[in-house]
Amino acid sequence: MTINRRAFLGGLAAAPAAALATGFAGSSWAWAAEGAAAATPVIHSFTLGDARVTVLLDGHLPLGTQLFNTYDAAKAETVLAQGLHRMQDDALQIPVNGYLIERGGKKLLIDTGTAQLMGPGLGALGAGLAAAGVAPGSIDTVLLTHIHPDHSGGLITPDGAAAFANAELVVAQREWDFWHDDAIVAGVPEGSRGFFDMARRSVAPYSDRLQLLQGEGEAAPGFTALELPGHTPGHTGFMLDAGSEGLLFWGDLIHSAALQLALPDWTIAFDTDPGLTAQTRRRTLDRAAADNLLVTGAHLDFPALGRVLPQGEAFAYQPAPWQFGL
Repeated sequence: MTINRRAFLGGLAAAPAAALATGFAGSSWAWAAEGAAAATPVIHSFTLGDARVTVLLDGHLPLGTQLFNTYDAAKAETVLAQGLHRMQDDALQIPVNGYLIERGGKKLLIDTGTAQLMGPGLGALGAGLAAAGVAPGSIDTVLLTHIHPDHSGGLITPDGAAAFANAELVVAQREWDFWHDDAIVAGVPEGSRGFFDMARRSVAPYSDRLQLLQGEGEAAPGFTALELPGHTPGHTGFMLDAGSEGLLFWGDLIHSAALQLALPDWTIAFDTDPGLTAQTRRRTLDRAAADNLLVTGAHLDFPALGRVLPQGEAFAYQPAPWQFGL
C-alpha cells in the first residue's frame, strides 16, 4: 500500500483514503506478537559505552512521490543517481525502526513499531524483541518520539491492553495534548479522525504510568529529550549519554535518507508544520555535522547508524560499518 493522500487540514495529519480502506486508521489493532511466526525478526545489536543498543526493524513502507510537498522529479533523479536507492511504482521503500537499549540493568524501548496497523510488510518489532531474548514484561520504559501509528502502534495488544505491562510511557506534554484535544479533532474531516483515534487508543492503557515531558531535559536515566517540532507539535528526539559515547535518536527528522539529506527543505504530507519541519531539520543536521554526532532515526536505512556530513548547502549520510560496536 502506498499512502497517497497529501492533504492536511490546517496543518493537521489526515488519514489517507486508501489507508482507511485497508485498516491503517480502522479497527485492526493486532500487536506484532499476533502471528509472530509469520514475522521475520531483523535485528542488529552493538555496544556503545555502557549501553547495549539493538535496532529492531519493524518492516518497510512505500513512500510515494506524491507525498512530498514540493516533489521535483528532475531533482530527485539527480540525487538518486548518486546512490543505490531506486523508485518502485513511484515510491521509495523506507524502513520503520524501533530500538531496545539495555543499560544499568534496565531495558528501554524507543518507539514500538506498527503492530498490524499498516499492512503485512510491517509489524515485526515484537518478533525482533523475542529474537533478542527480551520479554515484553521486562521493558521498564518506553520513550515515544511522537504518537504516529508507525511509532506507537506496538504499544497495545489485540484486545487493547498494554503490550508492555510493566513499562512507564514517556512522551512530550505538547504531543499528548495535541492528540487529546477534542477541539482539534472537531476541526478535521470525519474521515480523517482515525489518526486521533489510533493515537488515543495506543496510549490509553498507560495513563496511570505516564511521564509527560515539559520541554527539554531528562527523559530517563542517561537520556535527554530534545524538542524537534514540525513533523508533529511535540516531536521529540532523545540523546543517549552512554558514558564515553553518545547517540542521537532523531525520530522522524528524516523520512527519506535517499532524498531529504541532499534536499533538506523537502517535506511530506504528514508533517503538520512543513516550514517548521524544514527549519528543525536543518538546525539538527547542522548540529549533528558540527558535533560529529553518532545518529540514528526511525526511517534511516537499517541498521540505521551513522554520521551526518556537510555537503555544500545540504548534507550527506555516512553509515557506520556493520562491525561498529560489536
